[in-house]
Amino acid sequence: MPKYTTDDDLELLGELGVELAPDPSGQRSAKEERIVAGFEEIERFVEEHGRLPQHGEDGDIFERLYAVRLDRLRESEECRAVLEPLDSRGLLDAEIDTSPIAKDDLTDEALLASLGVDSAAENDVTQLTHVRSRQEIKAAEEIAQRTPCQDFDEFKPIFDKVQRQLQSGERQTIKYQDYAAVKEGDLFILDGQKVIVAEMGESFVSDYGRQDCRLRVVYDNATESDLLLRSLQRALNKDKASRRITTPDFGPLFSNIEAADDLPTGYIYVLRSQSDHPFIAENRSIIHKIGVTGGDVKSRIANAKKDSTYLLADVDIVATFKLANINRKGLEALLQKFFASAQLDLELQDRFGTPVKPREWFLVPLEVIEEAIEKIKEGTLDRFRYDPKTASLARS
Repeated sequence: MPKYTTDDDLELLGELGVELAPDPSGQRSAKEERIVAGFEEIERFVEEHGRLPQHGEDGDIFERLYAVRLDRLRESEECRAVLEPLDSRGLLDAEIDTSPIAKDDLTDEALLASLGVDSAAENDVTQLTHVRSRQEIKAAEEIAQRTPCQDFDEFKPIFDKVQRQLQSGERQTIKYQDYAAVKEGDLFILDGQKVIVAEMGESFVSDYGRQDCRLRVVYDNATESDLLLRSLQRALNKDKASRRITTPDFGPLFSNIEAADDLPTGYIYVLRSQSDHPFIAENRSIIHKIGVTGGDVKSRIANAKKDSTYLLADVDIVATFKLANINRKGLEALLQKFFASAQLDLELQDRFGTPVKPREWFLVPLEVIEEAIEKIKEGTLDRFRYDPKTASLARS
């Protein structure tokens, strides 16, 4: 099943108001991230001091640590393969001035021990547990870099009103889903503080080839941050107590409760055929029609047995999902494209003897259809594909 990377797919998702959640594929492994993070600390040392880190008992303990680490990075073919494309300064091949050092100084553990730090990790440059990944470092730095909010008077009434709405139940807090969409005006609880996404800049492609943008985030303690969207998402993911603050008319694409200001869109419906066709009868429990209507579902299927769209038989409604504020045609197309690999390949004759092939029926269990709809709510459907062999969703 292809990923949603074509212009048509992106347009469909755009019409739905669903942002693509970041795809975890293509990123470095955790081991490679540790290698890169350790090397970047050496690069920062070189940039600050204008020279390579040196060995020697008289040197700073961290400089000695970086010198030993650089030696081992150079010696490891695996590390060189990861770092050579990033080594713009040529540190892996530059000559280094070495001084005689004791045998015991050749490990990170020995150097750390001289600092009073015990390390139970293996003597492996890829297991530097005291080194955070580059992404974690950047995200933490951006979140920590706050400045006084000069126009906080404009935001204080918003925070006060939100607090009252939370106390009255008009607003609620829900767990922030992994890398879920963030839009201008969204409210969150991060590290125990309420935050609002006050501004979103122009989108751009990051060094990792992913869409990102610069945000202005205001905190309820009268500070603000100028940080990247993905840094905020990572911070929200890392904080186990982070929450999204709902809007008063909150409903994640679908809702069982109709709010006063919802724009009614219709329903997704899932049908099961009562046809006595041998193949349908044998596989009835997993053959479903997935459709969307702006009207009443029962009225739509009233004459099902006369309509080839419904396999010329009566049907049972097995599930419905109310829609509000969403492009129903786009959503229907998205679901049917997602399950295209499981489309029912069956030819019937209509009441006039004309052969027809219904196109909206799929060999998919009901629970998998419901799971796909949940992924659309979360904005993560692009991470999955339908696997007809296992009749389940699989990571793309």
